Amino acid sequence: MPKVKMMVVLGSGGHTAEMLALAGRLDKERYKPRCYVVGQTDALGPAKAAAAEQSLSTHITEISNASWSVRSLPRSREVGQSYITSVWSTLKASYAAVGVVWVEAPDLVLVNGPGTCIPICLAVFLVRMLGRKCRVVYVESIARVAKLSLSGWLLYSSGLADAIFVQWPELQARYPHSTYAGRVF
Repeated sequence: MPKVKMMVVLGSGGHTAEMLALAGRLDKERYKPRCYVVGQTDALGPAKAAAAEQSLSTHITEISNASWSVRSLPRSREVGQSYITSVWSTLKASYAAVGVVWVEAPDLVLVNGPGTCIPICLAVFLVRMLGRKCRVVYVESIARVAKLSLSGWLLYSSGLADAIFVQWPELQARYPHSTYAGRVF
């Protein structure tokens, strides 16, 4: 099986826990190197990614920093920030995301809803236009039962994600272009 360079976008709190649980279920020998992307003001994200990678050392005979990295981006929107002012911060984050996606050159990007995922997905769209190949997989949070999160809705409506997985059949019925995956996390 060929190696798959994977980028995992972590948000704060529950988004990070869900993404680390999902990434932890994947074959670490196949999905490497792994690049975790966090918001610049996320003090816990890098430590949580490092802890998740350390836990792999019990399952993999050798793990090194060459198999994973953490990159930070300006946040698209801070908690409590108005949607109007978040337009500017999202543009700033998108500019930075293009550099991260270009340098890291992932084959697969896993996202699940933090605002930081939107600039990454926009950056993937741009690098695809330049001939790079990359897939975006969005997995909606298990907490979203009735409707998609704002990030999920933006990715669903724009077609920026190659696949959108939801964890509730009611959600899939409302968004027929999504895929019901059952409980993922």
